[in-house]
Amino acid sequence: MYDLLICDGKIVDGSGQPAFVGNIAVLDGRIVAVGDVQGEARKVIDARGLVVAPGWVDTHSHMDGQATWDPYCSPASNHGITTLVMGNCGVGFAPCKPDDAERQRMIEVMEDVEDIPGAALAEGITWEWETFPEYLDALDRMPRAIDIGAQVPHCAVRTYVMGERGVRNEPATADDVARMASIVREGLAAGAVGFTTSRTQLHTTRNGEVMPGTYADADELLGIGRVIGETGQGIYGLVSDFSNWEEEMAWMKRLSIENDCQVNFVLFYRSEADWPRVQQQLQYVKDARAEGARLIPHVGARPVNILMGWEGTVNPFMFHQNYAPLAGLAPEERLARLRDPAVRRAIVDETPPHMGHDIMDKIVDGFDNIYVLAENPDYEPAGEDSIQHLAERAGVTPAEYAYDALLENDGKRMLYCPLFGYDLRSLDRQLEMLADESSVISLADTGAHCGVLSDASIPTWLLSYLVRDRQRGARFSLEQAVRMHTLETARCMGLTDRGTLEAGMKADINIIDLDQLAIASPQVIYDLPAGGRRVYQGATGYRYTLVSGEVIMQDGAPTGALPGRLVRACKQGDSHLPNTPQPHSKEEAA
Repeated sequence: MYDLLICDGKIVDGSGQPAFVGNIAVLDGRIVAVGDVQGEARKVIDARGLVVAPGWVDTHSHMDGQATWDPYCSPASNHGITTLVMGNCGVGFAPCKPDDAERQRMIEVMEDVEDIPGAALAEGITWEWETFPEYLDALDRMPRAIDIGAQVPHCAVRTYVMGERGVRNEPATADDVARMASIVREGLAAGAVGFTTSRTQLHTTRNGEVMPGTYADADELLGIGRVIGETGQGIYGLVSDFSNWEEEMAWMKRLSIENDCQVNFVLFYRSEADWPRVQQQLQYVKDARAEGARLIPHVGARPVNILMGWEGTVNPFMFHQNYAPLAGLAPEERLARLRDPAVRRAIVDETPPHMGHDIMDKIVDGFDNIYVLAENPDYEPAGEDSIQHLAERAGVTPAEYAYDALLENDGKRMLYCPLFGYDLRSLDRQLEMLADESSVISLADTGAHCGVLSDASIPTWLLSYLVRDRQRGARFSLEQAVRMHTLETARCMGLTDRGTLEAGMKADINIIDLDQLAIASPQVIYDLPAGGRRVYQGATGYRYTLVSGEVIMQDGAPTGALPGRLVRACKQGDSHLPNTPQPHSKEEAA
């Protein structure tokens, strides 16, 4: 007898092959049969009219803190994510010396770089560890609904070994590199999925300094990377500004070839002037593959963006002198003051305070590329949908229009500002990157940027918009979109026991009403430890989400089942070895 039989669903198995109607049998947490399956089962789910797909695999979650207190890693589980990987961008919480000042330093880096409330981290994290293996053990002890995997973060390792020298980004000595490599080796042996580092000046701390490891030289980067080659375990990941992309890609290629390892790297662009560089890097990846390198670009489905609101981290008036007295008020009191016509007039009439900083100036006065996110959020607005154009048609100033829009929905309405990669006012470039045979969908930052982002909704939006609803250009087939967020993301992280619906695979499954699948309008909520805030975006249309054959979410509500576990990569047989997705056909984007 089977534990579970899912009957008559439209099976999109993650392989990219055409969907078909059939049954799926589950026993002991694994799929045992797919297709024309007969037999009795302890539980039966009628999936007629529903899509049955593998659970989504999130490669870029930054859940390092939240995973220690939240078994659902919300909002991941609300959007069908059944496995997530953290330790991204070189930041994390282990190793860390058992010292309050050192722990606070790690919290501050995460707060500054990834916009996760420091008070929530301070209250939520119990610090049951010093070393990275001890961190994994602490994660392993906690019951959870979904699976998680962790990578060893360079920032924490460097700070642990070098102390203040590491924080000041002084060059590492040969002894420093050897000690860092030893810690990474220890982490991989304990089950880390890989190692990550950051080389971008976008990751700065409250002191205006880049995070530890940003300026690490080749000896340090390659010295740590050799551990992956020597052990045959793990993946090397990084984010970089690519200011000298050819030089950067050259050492990445060298690292991959010399150590027979996979290198995952974040690939995005700021403006159209930067687009040729992206095309050259994608071609470089293909050429490097012919030389034996495995370089995997991680690309986003949306432009690099921020959400703005009265309760978020930023809003267009945050630097106005007349707004300053309101900034520190409780949300209810601030909203009451904002509704005062005299307060409104004083704020909207103020000259925008330009600071000569590209990002900040876009926030305070870039109304030609700021949009209102209504109840049915549009992440591909046209130029005529901008606040500037809407204000012109309404006969008001852009500041007045933005201010009034933010007051909608009881002050919960948010504005959408695609900072980078939206010069064309369309998602065509994002689709082109996603469709490239070498790329993997990523960069959701599921547990990060809590006050400005909710891209955890991307897997839901991928199906509801880029497959079903998009009218402004190409769409992906359902089969290809599912493959992107299952087989490709799983294999990219070296996970070979999930990502497809076939016999022997882990029974992580989404059962979806595709016609009803939708993302909600984002809004700020206060459910993190210490009342910490985050932008939350819910979803409808997920009828069931299963992990290891157990239903963890049903119609958007948690069931209480906690079958999730820590994925210890080196304990999965060959599944811990780097596995590059083979070049795959994405020409179904049509």
